[in-house]
Amino acid sequence: MIITEAALLAHAVRNNADWCSVMCRAHGLTGTFGPRAWTSPRRTPLYYPDAVTLTEDATAADLLPAIDRTAPGASVKDSHARLDLSAEGFRLLFEAQWIHHPAPGTRPVPDVAPEGWRRVGTEDELAAWALAWSGGDADEAALFRPELLADPTTTIVAGHAPDGRVFGGAVLTESAGVTGISNLFTTDGVPAAHAWAAALATASAALPVVGYESGEDLDAALAAGFAPLGPLRVWLDA
Repeated sequence: MIITEAALLAHAVRNNADWCSVMCRAHGLTGTFGPRAWTSPRRTPLYYPDAVTLTEDATAADLLPAIDRTAPGASVKDSHARLDLSAEGFRLLFEAQWIHHPAPGTRPVPDVAPEGWRRVGTEDELAAWALAWSGGDADEAALFRPELLADPTTTIVAGHAPDGRVFGGAVLTESAGVTGISNLFTTDGVPAAHAWAAALATASAALPVVGYESGEDLDAALAAGFAPLGPLRVWLDA
């Protein structure tokens, strides 16, 4: 079955909102899915939005009354780059591009062997992965809690050097008929292509793969066989 780009974009947006919801639940927070947006009534974990638009017609009224703005720092993921929240006291934090890759089973993945890559399965492995992802910042690494390992939609993959050191990783979220890739990273000069190849090799062969990136990370994703789907913006309450 052929999925249109419009439908694929909708799946990518919902998948990413699902991942935000999973991360919030790992921190004891419960978000709400409405017809046009996902929102959290309590401030979300570091780097995660307090609201995510799900449709092109979502407005500020669908988002802002449902999130905590008692202090600066709340953020909104404008999934279709349709909102201007500057009049509401927000500033544009960054812009990015949704991306997609055909289901790995329908197209060869990049010719990079994912040697040394395996799924994270224990709390100790997750702690090592998170510390590598954060560049050694223990406070940021604490974002990834053991509860994530029990979530049936979430797979965390890590690349290991012969000495056991983690040199890369990614999070895969399977929902909304796609596999979403996020938090992809490498360290110590390891090419990003290795992480993209390992993530694609881990993803379900039957589902399209989606995500979003910007700058050099977007260039690396496009080189790995992804294609752009459309823009998004993230706004920060100043």
